[in-house]
Amino acid sequence: MAAPPFAALFDMDGVLIANTNFHINAWLQFAHKYDRPLTLEQYVENINGRVSADSMAYVFQRPISPGELIVLTEEKEAIYRELYRPHLQTAPGLLDFLDTLQAKNVRLAVGTSAPESNVRFTLDGLSLRPYFDAIVDASMIHHGKPDPEIYLTAAERVDVSPDQCVVFEDAFAGIEAGLRAGMVVIALTTTHTRDELATTGATLIVDDFTQLNVATIQELLP
Repeated sequence: MAAPPFAALFDMDGVLIANTNFHINAWLQFAHKYDRPLTLEQYVENINGRVSADSMAYVFQRPISPGELIVLTEEKEAIYRELYRPHLQTAPGLLDFLDTLQAKNVRLAVGTSAPESNVRFTLDGLSLRPYFDAIVDASMIHHGKPDPEIYLTAAERVDVSPDQCVVFEDAFAGIEAGLRAGMVVIALTTTHTRDELATTGATLIVDDFTQLNVATIQELLP
């Protein structure tokens, strides 16, 4: 088999699916239940794109024990899944884009801060799992985004060097993680505006996958 031209590493929430508002509402409901007021601005700056251990520590303003983290995370994610289930669908242009990448022998991976329960909900609920050569979720890493570990791990799993990997992200923390991993980062405007994303150092900003093709991506690689 020919060597892959590059690897495409996808964040899940806000990238494979346009679900940001549902996560926001779930976090607001969850925080309100525990009398921990949370604003949209606080969500964007301190929660979006980060692993649950960091997010919960921010909401409760204290370290969260491993056992407590499991319970709290599943409680919050159950709220999210209930809110989003009737609306579960792939992001615009995603399926055609994945088909095109596969046809070009591009290696595909998911690198998500989401727990495994949400990975099942999304990838299996939308029959996306067969597209991906590797899936790295929050349980498989020690350091969450913006640390580059999740994307470096994904690159290793698909056997492609970091400088030949393209990361697709929507969150500030994820964009930083991809850049720190030495990868090309394409930012999608599902969570932030173009002006906001322009401050991140992302290599390219697009609205959705209909604006991308393999030739354009290859031009971004060294």
